[in-house]
Amino acid sequence: MKRWIWIPVVIVVIGAFVSWRAFSADIESRPDVPVTPEMIERGRYLAVAADCIACHTAPGGEPFAGGLEFDLGEMGKLYSSNITPDEETGIGTWSDDDFRRAMHLGIGKGGKRLYPAFPYASYSMLTDEDVLAIKAYLFSLEPVKNTPPPNEMKWPYNQRWLMAYWNWLFNPAEQFVPDESQSPEWNRGKYLVEGLGHCGECHTPRNFLQGPKRSQAFGGAVTRGWHAYNISSDPEHGIGSWTDEQLVSYFTRGYAEGRGPASGPMAEVISHSLRHLTEEDIRAMIVYLRSTKPIDSGIPAPRVAEAAQPADAGDENEHGRQMFAALCSNCHKADGSARQIPYEALRGERALADPHGTNLTQVVLYGTEVHTPYGRISMPGFGDGHTDSDLAAVINYAAAKLGGQKLNITPEEVAKRRTRPPARL
Repeated sequence: MKRWIWIPVVIVVIGAFVSWRAFSADIESRPDVPVTPEMIERGRYLAVAADCIACHTAPGGEPFAGGLEFDLGEMGKLYSSNITPDEETGIGTWSDDDFRRAMHLGIGKGGKRLYPAFPYASYSMLTDEDVLAIKAYLFSLEPVKNTPPPNEMKWPYNQRWLMAYWNWLFNPAEQFVPDESQSPEWNRGKYLVEGLGHCGECHTPRNFLQGPKRSQAFGGAVTRGWHAYNISSDPEHGIGSWTDEQLVSYFTRGYAEGRGPASGPMAEVISHSLRHLTEEDIRAMIVYLRSTKPIDSGIPAPRVAEAAQPADAGDENEHGRQMFAALCSNCHKADGSARQIPYEALRGERALADPHGTNLTQVVLYGTEVHTPYGRISMPGFGDGHTDSDLAAVINYAAAKLGGQKLNITPEEVAKRRTRPPARL
């Protein structure tokens, strides 16, 4: 009987130790460093690589002034913060320590725990020098007085103190240390992919605690209503069979021959971030991605890069064929080739091979756009002007005709996806 008495004691001791570790994490305090023009310019490039503007700018709002909504479903809603140097509503009163603590530990000024929708678990890899360069750039911007809406998180997710335990489990809070057995290019690529670019935040599936599944890193996940595809080195499901030139083109121009155009949040990343990076950095990212563990899951590329499906594929769907002719044929030929510009070509587009039609449905409903070296390329959404039955028919037809994927998207499923539009295109 006495043995059992020790069980609750052990549990309490373990709980106390974990709590001490979770709540005691902090950075080494240092005085603020002088800011130079070179530091600001470096910070500008780093902020672009980190894609800060995408999450901290609301539609129609001022850059970096916050207010972008993140609909987290049953957990509630978050709104991004104002990171301009405004002293009342932004970060204008933050010290270097405040900023480093937020970027590395997810703790804001005054000790407020941040939610990991802000990817500090990835930014914790950044060096202090790079973190402070980003701060220098942000503080060089014009202050914008803007108070984002209050978060609408539901219990227990509105208990920010719980993030201390999340950090203990999922944020190693370790700055990047180069691997001397690898090339400088590989090390730079890892720093960009896992740290600054935080690619795993969207492309790695998560567990029930919303922590990343490290064993499936870059294996693909659904984020903000869009499927972030497998970008591991797997040749069938990931990017292993892509050529370097295809990847360079996709990352910098939003399109790759035989792979189709980027859309949704990936198009946004290309527009705001990737296309502005140096070619050396883009190629370093490719070197690192090719070295990642191959994950053989997710959506494989459709086997139509060289030839479309048989001419009669999907033709039993007469409603879909008619809708494709009415809505799509001005840009997309029936064999998946483009009518006018390469971005219209759909051969090899992975959205057409998704058995759930996730991204295809989003694009048809809401449209998409990507900013390229040649200007803005866009596709309009058709959600406002057509019925759920019309859209379900054209989605099923396009998947069968161009992707060899037999879908059965129902009007009811289209209607359901209308109720939770993507946070931003």
